[in-house]
Amino acid sequence: MDGEYVDALVATAPDGIAFDDLHVAHENDGYTFQTPDVDHSGIDEATLRTVAAESPYVRNWYFWHATAPQKADRWAFLRWLEGAEQRDVAERYDALADGVSATWGELHLTVTLSDGTRTYSIRHRADADVGSSVLDAHDDPLDAREIAKHDDDGGYRPLKTAPSLQTGWVFPELSAGDLVTTVETFYPATIANWHREQEDELDVTHWRDTVDRQTGIYGVVKTWDRGDGHEHVNWVAEACCDDSQCLKRREWQYDDETDLDVDGGSGPFPCREPCSLVIAGARKWTKLEGEQAQTYEFELTPSEKEQVEEIIDAVADGEADDIREADIYEGANRYRTRFLRAKLFDDEGNLGGVETER
Repeated sequence: MDGEYVDALVATAPDGIAFDDLHVAHENDGYTFQTPDVDHSGIDEATLRTVAAESPYVRNWYFWHATAPQKADRWAFLRWLEGAEQRDVAERYDALADGVSATWGELHLTVTLSDGTRTYSIRHRADADVGSSVLDAHDDPLDAREIAKHDDDGGYRPLKTAPSLQTGWVFPELSAGDLVTTVETFYPATIANWHREQEDELDVTHWRDTVDRQTGIYGVVKTWDRGDGHEHVNWVAEACCDDSQCLKRREWQYDDETDLDVDGGSGPFPCREPCSLVIAGARKWTKLEGEQAQTYEFELTPSEKEQVEEIIDAVADGEADDIREADIYEGANRYRTRFLRAKLFDDEGNLGGVETER
């Protein structure tokens, strides 16, 4: 590589170089070479090669223009990872020697520099302090597809950006290009959308426009908007787009002029439009909300009413599986719930013996 980066600098010098405090040019009286550490003017090519070979600024320039992916969003993402806009080359190289880390959703990303070469690693952020030797090592970015399919309990993950990524793995030595590919495999389009937002070019498709373009079995969602407000879309966003359910930050609203009343979350990467999971849920809710309300009468003790509320909360927040059999004081405890069912359901499974009216 030594010869490559010096050769590249000499070849590019006639066009001028100005990058990360490195300035190189070729004039009639010779070459100029400037960094915060040195300032040479009127030098010949041999001298240029000598000073260039010793300069970390040249290696840095070569990495960003010959090694790093040149696609704008990927390039910007790698610059963000090592704090290139906040630290100069000298500060960055000192930090990179020990490793610079950042989180991206549930990913823990690290870049280190050794002998002028950057190496990248990815693991679950919960495993940030776990020794690599006890983690399953991978080197193929596409292995992330299989890792992302299931959570730690083996449950299928239909939403890639759900905060349920399994732990216990590591990609210990990736190139810059492979790092970005791996991140995009875990979280598709997040780098591109993050960069669009950074450049103030994020195009957002709101609920109303997304629903209007639905066809086939999803076309029924259009009928949910009946001109009586957008509270139903608030319910959808609260159900699906909370930080506890998705790592994206919802930027879409009801329409261009009407914001939703629920918070969009605080994720690092933006959500540009209602996703397929939201639309699939909306299809079911459209049918359910089309039913006429009925009045049912049940008798519950105050504690039983509170227990029903606790059960709903536990299921909605994904906490039901965490409640142990011994936690008998928890409303959603399995034995307490079974007791409630035994007391309140009839032999046909009707709550309070009251049949459901269709």
